[in-house]
Amino acid sequence: MKAKLLIASLFVLTAGVVIACPKLLRTPPPPPQPIAAAVSNQSAVIAATSHPKIEVVFVLDTTSSMTGLIQGAKENIWSIASSMAQAKPTPEVHMGLVAFRDRGDAYVTRVVDLSTDLDSMYATLMDFRAEGGGDTPESVNQALYDAVHRISWSQDPNSYKVIFLVGDAPPHMDYPDDVKYPDTIKVATARGIVVNTIQAGEAAETRQEWQHIAALNQGAYFQVAQSGSALAVTTPFDEKIAALSRKLDDTRLFYGDADKQRESAGKVAATEKLHAQSSAGSRAKRAMFNASAAGEKNLFGDNELVDAVASGRVDLAAVPPKELPEPLRQLSKDEQSKVVKEKADERARLNTEIAQLGKQRADYVAADLKAHAGSADSLDDKIYNAVKTQAAKKGLTYDDGAAH
Repeated sequence: MKAKLLIASLFVLTAGVVIACPKLLRTPPPPPQPIAAAVSNQSAVIAATSHPKIEVVFVLDTTSSMTGLIQGAKENIWSIASSMAQAKPTPEVHMGLVAFRDRGDAYVTRVVDLSTDLDSMYATLMDFRAEGGGDTPESVNQALYDAVHRISWSQDPNSYKVIFLVGDAPPHMDYPDDVKYPDTIKVATARGIVVNTIQAGEAAETRQEWQHIAALNQGAYFQVAQSGSALAVTTPFDEKIAALSRKLDDTRLFYGDADKQRESAGKVAATEKLHAQSSAGSRAKRAMFNASAAGEKNLFGDNELVDAVASGRVDLAAVPPKELPEPLRQLSKDEQSKVVKEKADERARLNTEIAQLGKQRADYVAADLKAHAGSADSLDDKIYNAVKTQAAKKGLTYDDGAAH
């Protein structure tokens, strides 16, 4: 009997220790490994984990009064992207677009989702023409709603998410079935999306609404001329850089399954379109963006074979024949390796030449801006200054000034 009581007492005591001190039964975890000798700010954390993201959506009034600004956007979207890409740590730039007009026009909104494939986004932008409108207000409420709700914003809390609302007319506040912008701004704020407003022209009613929209979200408001105040410095280097950039595009060999090949075909078509239809200046600016670390994502995408082999991510011999680019499928393994090596060598030569001409182009633009009293009032610089201030909260820093 005493033995049974003793065993029972020991059982109760052991159970009590387990309940009261569970840590005694666990192996202590190893001490955390330091990311760096001392991590004192958010930018160090971002740099140690992954590339930070910049997710930017332009919400653009495309009615007839916006002709000048839309043309300026077509010319300067690449320099705006290059300005954003200058951040440290190097960001991954995602860009999207919401074009809007009003009810009764050819469309109310057209949405281009966020993507690192800026070529395809730009190819869509090239199709937009300033038409319709003719009266005010416009469907600003719907445009902002779509920018917040129909765009695939990431869930990354460290991503700098920003909307630039660009237009010259106030929102319709009389449509009974609209979600009014104060409600949409609340959702944007909760999701960490900054909303900035850019007023084209000087209409007092638009200024009041644009300032209110920005103030609701602690965004920036600024005003530009009706023409857009975009800089378009033409340089003697643009044509040569554009030609080299086309040759660089021709070194790409895309691989993958049928879905990836279709995706790549769309990207190639977009690139061909911009080479055929856009100005030498805009193509030179695209080349400068593609030359940046952030621009590689636009140039190569996710399944470019030459880059994948050169970086060691892919073993060329292990790629199934049906997933190879068409020009390689009928070649022997040695011949395939030779073609890929030749493309890589040509790419290195072209990149060197583009970098040299790019430096000369940048010096020429800097001298031109200095001779013409700078660029402080340009659309490019105002966007850059807003990004510089707001992205700092996500650990991104800028030192070089806006690209042009």
